[in-house]
Amino acid sequence: MNATEAKGFNGSERCPRDTRVAQLLFPAAYTAVFFAGILLNTLALWVFVHIPSSSTFIVYLKNMLVADLIMTLTLPLKILSDARLGPWQLRAFVCRYSAVIFYVTMYAGIVLLGLVALDRFLKIVRPFGKFSVQKPAFAKTVSALVWTLLSLVSLPNVVLSDKAATPSSVRKCASLKGPLGLQWHQGVTYMCQVIFWTTLALMLLFYGVIAKKVYDSYRKSKSKDSRGSRKLEGKVFLVVAVFFLCFAPFHFARVPYTHSQTGSTASCRLQNQLFLAKETTLLLATTNICMDPLIYIFLCKKFTRRLLCMRGRKSTAPIQGNFTSQTENITLA
Repeated sequence: MNATEAKGFNGSERCPRDTRVAQLLFPAAYTAVFFAGILLNTLALWVFVHIPSSSTFIVYLKNMLVADLIMTLTLPLKILSDARLGPWQLRAFVCRYSAVIFYVTMYAGIVLLGLVALDRFLKIVRPFGKFSVQKPAFAKTVSALVWTLLSLVSLPNVVLSDKAATPSSVRKCASLKGPLGLQWHQGVTYMCQVIFWTTLALMLLFYGVIAKKVYDSYRKSKSKDSRGSRKLEGKVFLVVAVFFLCFAPFHFARVPYTHSQTGSTASCRLQNQLFLAKETTLLLATTNICMDPLIYIFLCKKFTRRLLCMRGRKSTAPIQGNFTSQTENITLA
């Protein structure tokens, strides 16, 4: 980038961005994630089309799959743009459109993981009854609301990226936004932080109750199958582990990065460091498209049985005692 002094979008001197790592390492890593994601999620799609949406759990998982597939399909544009393999107009398209779609799908996936946790929690509160929130119709409605609200909140990020794109300005997506666009982007960033940390707190609460139920069921049944108990607890907390490891680092890095882009007087060196931190943690968050299929396999019995059936194998569930069978019916679906 031309290092000559010029006034940037935030009123400070334009900071040349060191793109050597972003142009070489990140596109290679995203390419690997893309191929793994397209393979795993295409397989998951193949399985889910043969499973009816007969429960809230299945509805939420199918919506997660849609989010992952859409996010996966945005990656080639990001790869080409970051690697500078396309025209500068491609970078403008990524900034204005595909990056917005990418983040909509990311936060749709985050909220849906929270809804999966809520669904498992309600399965414990009333395992044999039916609250209205445990009906597939409710799950379809709330999933549609999640998609609609996130899209409406994100739409101004498209509309307000209204500055003329040039080969120089597209190097930083924030340069395409006016003052109102920068303020909206910053506000959306804080809202996304609230969504993530609230969802994480609720997931810890829900799965804490589930873990207690697993432990109490084990004690009451006086089962000697402690290995089965640990196995079920591990499955239960798989969602929390995937959620935290994929998304928490990005949400630690995103706010200071956005603040440096939308109005702070951070030094050029700090801006570059925050950019690399944001891109590294964003890559980690993107790997969630490869992790979600693990949730389908370990927590959704219908998915696993259908997968085995499609491979020409019979699914035979071993009898592991009263504790395992009763608790598994509560924690898994």
